[in-house]
Amino acid sequence: VQLVESGGGLVQSGGSLTLSCAAPGFTLDYYAIYWFRQAPGKEREGVSCISSNIGASNSDEITRIADSVKGRFTISRDNAENTVYLQMNNLKPEDTAVYYCATDTLSNCRFGSTRMDFWGKGTLVTVSA
Repeated sequence: VQLVESGGGLVQSGGSLTLSCAAPGFTLDYYAIYWFRQAPGKEREGVSCISSNIGASNSDEITRIADSVKGRFTISRDNAENTVYLQMNNLKPEDTAVYYCATDTLSNCRFGSTRMDFWGKGTLVTVSA
């Protein structure tokens, strides 16, 4: 399984980027997808996750977001496009990191877990002051 991130780049503080996670030849619909990031010299941290919405009711909470990015980042998925997105607004220099998508091939998020079955190679986000 190959997870492919895209959408990273250089942006000024306060700007926005949208990251994408695709999986050619692999259907993401049934699986929770996670976004992690790792800044230079720091440990990898979980940013967000989204559970599968297959069979979910409208009342199910299917997304989780880290406190450090709450209110600025939004995770979503488009099953028709087989893609998961991370919309990042009001970016700050401390958001600079390599962003990775991953899956544990389970249907529901286990935010805080790092025990993933598959990882992408990452996309670099650089936020200038």
